[in-house]
Amino acid sequence: MSRFPFLIREYPLVIATLVVAAVGLILLATPADDAARPVVGGFALLIATWEAIGMIRQLIKGHAGLDILAVTAITAAVLVGEPWAALVVVLMLTGGTALEDYAENRSKRELTALLRQAPQQAIRILHGRGANHSSDAVTEDVPAEAVEVGDLLLVRPGTLVPVNAILESEHAVFDESSLTGESLPVERAAGERVSSGAVNGATAVTMRAAALASDSEYQQIVRLVEQAAGSKAKVVRLADRYAVPFTVLSLAVAGIAWALSGDATRFAEVLVVATPCPLLIAAPVAFLGGMSRSARFGLIVKGGGTLEQLSRVRSAAFDKTGTITTGKPLLARLLPAPGFEQHELLQLAASAEVYSSHVLADSVVGAAKKYGLGLLESERAEEVATNGVAAALRTSRAPDATVVRVGKASWVREHASDVVLAELMPGELAIYVAAGPHFAGAIVMRDQVRIEAKQALRDLDELGVSRTLMVTGDVAATAVPIARDLGISEVHAECRPGDKVRIIGGVQPRPLIMIGDGLNDAPVLAAADIGFAMGARGATAASESADIVNRYDTLASLPHAVKIGKDTVRIALQSIWLGIIISAALMLIAAFGFLPALLGAWLQEVVDLVAILGALRAVGPRSERAPRRSSSKEAAALNCHTTREGE
Repeated sequence: MSRFPFLIREYPLVIATLVVAAVGLILLATPADDAARPVVGGFALLIATWEAIGMIRQLIKGHAGLDILAVTAITAAVLVGEPWAALVVVLMLTGGTALEDYAENRSKRELTALLRQAPQQAIRILHGRGANHSSDAVTEDVPAEAVEVGDLLLVRPGTLVPVNAILESEHAVFDESSLTGESLPVERAAGERVSSGAVNGATAVTMRAAALASDSEYQQIVRLVEQAAGSKAKVVRLADRYAVPFTVLSLAVAGIAWALSGDATRFAEVLVVATPCPLLIAAPVAFLGGMSRSARFGLIVKGGGTLEQLSRVRSAAFDKTGTITTGKPLLARLLPAPGFEQHELLQLAASAEVYSSHVLADSVVGAAKKYGLGLLESERAEEVATNGVAAALRTSRAPDATVVRVGKASWVREHASDVVLAELMPGELAIYVAAGPHFAGAIVMRDQVRIEAKQALRDLDELGVSRTLMVTGDVAATAVPIARDLGISEVHAECRPGDKVRIIGGVQPRPLIMIGDGLNDAPVLAAADIGFAMGARGATAASESADIVNRYDTLASLPHAVKIGKDTVRIALQSIWLGIIISAALMLIAAFGFLPALLGAWLQEVVDLVAILGALRAVGPRSERAPRRSSSKEAAALNCHTTREGE
């Protein structure tokens, strides 16, 4: 009984229809049985009037709806003396909406699971003995939204990390499965970045907030889920395209049956089986199911229209770093400038890169930690999109903070004119470091191709993607050998964000999917027919610009996305045609007088249920498994060759 008020609130028309049906049946069993017909018929006409008002509003907005058939069927059934058939049609309309809501909730189960664990509270440390003595700290509970960058936070065992933060404690273990799909606990050491939404292990730890709650990874996922929940696909609107021809066909068959038989009841009998709920309900349910299935593979699809585009995709363009490659390059060598030591160069770079979302940042910070280099204290930091990061660091070289810039050579040269370009081998890339006006040196990294990249490209080819290209900001000497090894013959190198948008705009055939990550990919992801963001490391701008966010760090999810799109559209169209074919068959049977109005109305209910259950196939089997993340370990030791200018 506790659920009854909820049902009344959520489905008032369904409950009202059932109550009227119960009252009518009770009246039939009493001497006042003649009152049953006007009660049932009057209620049916009331609902028909209500639906007609909504239909007229839609027509004014330019939307030709299918409700005209249901309204006409209800009205005709009452007028020819079939009020119970009219009530069954009313139950079909109201019950169909309730079934759609139920199916929608079932379809979005995996999506809404993310929302239930969004971090809400944080524990801020006011003062205490330090990172490793959190039990002595004086704390206050604050909403996660109140946390400021730089706040020292206490995270208790089994609780969520409230914002993206840098670990202050010596080490900790976190469950990041809701963020990355990795089922095993992840160990983090002091100085490593921890994403919001990760679950702390068995020990209380302290960490320094590195982002506001609104900019943290879990909140980005929550926003993406909310966007995904309320979208409508192009192919869902495809059902509306059948509205006019299906309505004309139904009215024509009903009218001909009436004219040939001379019996007005035949008109009502045809229309009660022509009600178009399968067309209206099945397609949206299929697309919501496809979005739910995508979520099981770590894919947040922002709209059903994206699935429709995926079903027809013909071209694919890839960024390189962090997309085709792992985004976790090996440190190949350090090239300090005169006056700087190797360890100092790496320490300066890591202390600034800890505030960067670029895919190379984690590798630089990890290399510094590997060789026992602590991070310098920072007064402020700023990431400059497409160029690098600047941080005001306290160093031993000056009493005041020194602005350290790490990034592209052209950007660093704007502040340190003595930049010397590093000599790179194929597959290598370099980042450049300046301390104030002085060039500190270059750090050379060697990128690694994802182990699943070649298979993913083969799978895309089998799924009908006929053209693949690489569009990257890296130099051709780095990009071309990687592309050649993967079978990508078309490479556009040294592209700025605007160049990528221009190149993508001219690619044929369409639709085109662009796969990338990082801040510099945000414009092209938004410009492509389908933007696919490798969002496992929380590249905020890229994720919000994309149509699909891949929360698992693997390219194997890409062909899965295309296949899910094709499967979903196929099931949606099957559901639409199922409704049309069965309804048309029932109309013909009714036109010849073999299907009484009341029986036809009940058969239409069965058709609705079959169509909805068929559309739920888009959710896919529960046994489907997401591909495991790409992983790589450093395969070479640090080769620290000191290079002096002029040597």
